[in-house]
Amino acid sequence: MTREEKAVMIDELSQKFSSTPYFYITSANGMSVKEVNILRALCFERGIEYRVVKNTLIKKALETLDTDYSSFDEVLKGFSGVMFHPESGKVPAQLIKEFKKKGGSDKLKFKGASVDSSVFVGESQLDVLIALKSKQEMVGEIIGLLQSPAKNVIGALKSGGNKLAGILKTLSEKED
Repeated sequence: MTREEKAVMIDELSQKFSSTPYFYITSANGMSVKEVNILRALCFERGIEYRVVKNTLIKKALETLDTDYSSFDEVLKGFSGVMFHPESGKVPAQLIKEFKKKGGSDKLKFKGASVDSSVFVGESQLDVLIALKSKQEMVGEIIGLLQSPAKNVIGALKSGGNKLAGILKTLSEKED
């Protein structure tokens, strides 16, 4: 790869890192071609872009960004693949976990991830990432919580209004 090609790749990667809020760095070291093809197919099905990139290119692309990704320095060793997902921070984590269970292959390793510029490093963080809620899920929960008291008040007023109307009707009938 020439210097010009590397510069183009670094520029392309830095644009991808800055425009995609969710990316994962993995290691597929020791995986067979068949296993890698299965992984790529699963990524395609879930809308995840998977690319194998040299560690030095990843590192140089991350250095061009505003966020401090220096904690990735320790994981950028060996064979690295990058998973990009435009909408969810937990979809790649679920895929990695599922791939390990189904394939019975521990060859796919989670190295690190960036979720909305928060950095997660190490295999132990995979379950944390799976438990993360997306922005849409959080907004839905907040809206549900905000609507709940209003629904209770409206329900109480409606049922109270029926009781009040019943009482008034009974009182008006008694006067006759």
